[in-house]
Amino acid sequence: MRLGVLDVGSNTVHLLVVDAHRGAHPTPMTSEKTVLRLAERIGAHHGRLSDDDADELIRTISEARDSAVVAGCDELMAFATSAIRDADNAVEVLDRLRAETGVELEVLPGEDEARYTFLAARRWYGWSAGNLLLLDIGGGSLEMALGIDEQPDLAVSLPLGAGRMSRTMLKDPPKQDEIKKARDWLEGQLAPTAKKFRKLARPDRVVASSKTFRSLARLTGAAPSSAGQRVSRTLTDTGLRQLLAFITRMSASDLAALDGVSAARSHQLVGGALVAEAAMKALGVTELEICPWALREGVILRRLDHTNGDSHTAFKSGVPVRAGGTDGLVPAQENASGPTRDETEAPVDGTGLRTRHGARWER
Repeated sequence: MRLGVLDVGSNTVHLLVVDAHRGAHPTPMTSEKTVLRLAERIGAHHGRLSDDDADELIRTISEARDSAVVAGCDELMAFATSAIRDADNAVEVLDRLRAETGVELEVLPGEDEARYTFLAARRWYGWSAGNLLLLDIGGGSLEMALGIDEQPDLAVSLPLGAGRMSRTMLKDPPKQDEIKKARDWLEGQLAPTAKKFRKLARPDRVVASSKTFRSLARLTGAAPSSAGQRVSRTLTDTGLRQLLAFITRMSASDLAALDGVSAARSHQLVGGALVAEAAMKALGVTELEICPWALREGVILRRLDHTNGDSHTAFKSGVPVRAGGTDGLVPAQENASGPTRDETEAPVDGTGLRTRHGARWER
């Protein structure tokens, strides 16, 4: 079947069209991106989307819906992440969107965002990855998840996105005292969550997804995107520290000239690098692999599971896409992540949720 996935993020509205069925690798067919920088627009209007901004969002989604029709999509799954989660008038805007376009935008909770992304990484690396730790930095939030199955033992979303950091704590270019203040602040913000992760089993493999991590890896020597998805790419803590010493002295316009950095995201590269550095340090990670699959692929995979009867953790998509009318999408969140575990669930001997997965991390 041909599926359209519409991701309304903090920076872009991204339509991905894939051909997919259960048991097969989802094959990308087309991809369209529109840069809206919703998080910045919301921040500029005291936590709300202005009427003009809402108009532009609705127009963009309507055009994406039409593109899905032209591409021959059987269904369109539309979801939004942290920017829309943060908007005080989100319900009002979403009601307008549904009435005017027929697209019902599903606002994913942050924890579900982490779980879907973790699923994508698990399917990409397979069971041989063992106990898997995932990191993902978006424009508005940082997602982390850890586990040995397709459902992580712990999934967390924190409001520590690359764009959020850049808007609230850094000038362009940032000053050195701002960098130090941001590092200290991030350390404090991450400490309680890192403690929860360290109570669980040590990961066998650490991976990261998102444009931020891909850009950081590219700038530290990883292969360009033109080399293909299956080329191994890594990011080390040493390489990241060296990169930060370089990019913290550059303006966003200068960063946009670097290979692997888009003009649409250059303004948040330093903020994202600081979040990556802080997360790796808090979790004791010295190297991570870049996973080419992320949230959109996780949504697709769960949709395929649901189609074939595995509905206990499905992203529930709606009616087929049709040109005209109001039949764009009627999705609903149906316990998308399944039951949630936490560290209070009777660990046998204090070494984590399931002791067979290994010992605790070094502290």
